[in-house]
Amino acid sequence: VYQVFENVAKKYDVMNDSMTLGIHRVWKDILVHKMNPCPGTLLLDVAGGTGDIAFRFINYVRSVQQRQLQRKLKHHQNLSWQEIFESYQNDKFNNSLGDSQVVVCDINREMLKVGKQKAQHLGYSEGLSWVLGNAEELPFDDDKFDVYTIAFGIRNVTRIDLALQEAYRVLKPGGRFLCLEFSHVSNPLLSRLYDLYSFQVIPVLGEVIAGDWRSYQYLVESIRQFPPQEELKAMIEDAGFFKVDYENLNFGIVAIHSGFKL
Repeated sequence: VYQVFENVAKKYDVMNDSMTLGIHRVWKDILVHKMNPCPGTLLLDVAGGTGDIAFRFINYVRSVQQRQLQRKLKHHQNLSWQEIFESYQNDKFNNSLGDSQVVVCDINREMLKVGKQKAQHLGYSEGLSWVLGNAEELPFDDDKFDVYTIAFGIRNVTRIDLALQEAYRVLKPGGRFLCLEFSHVSNPLLSRLYDLYSFQVIPVLGEVIAGDWRSYQYLVESIRQFPPQEELKAMIEDAGFFKVDYENLNFGIVAIHSGFKL
């Protein structure tokens, strides 16, 4: 698995767009909206080497912080223009994330390297850090994070049960677990079409775009071997999480699982 992602790291984003026709961007947006982070949130994004969730989190928190600042200034009608300007500038530039932070943790150096390059290119630096680490043995203290996310990563973990236990351990009481992953399609006709596309088209795209048929053949097979929605829900509950549920997107092509550490 490590070798697969080392091979595809540089073409990972292009392949995601090609394989999903760009829909993976919408799925990730939905995940962050479901998270609904507020300023001050400490997020751990596991297997998030390319930074897609981290960048969305930063954008979302900045937007919330901006709206809060505008509401605050709106209620201070007696301030002078100069006072409003100074307050706005100070809050905007000194605390645009409201002390929020996101830690991206990935087992693969190449994926982290790609993510750091993207962050530099897109201008993300504040509130963002990168850590090399294994989802099954996270290099963090207990009860540290408000939210744990893993997007399209948990099916590549060798021991899913250990990864879930680690997610539970590093979350604060009241913290939330969110997992976005390819899942199982319920509609029989759509399922057959999806299988045809997955096994006949995706490996070809992998060869044409990334020069790597085998890695994308593995990725397709790993989706089929991944536990279905109800089974993964039970595993999340076994790890200790409460209020566990899931939401199917696009008829179950992907699902977002959610749970809380109480």
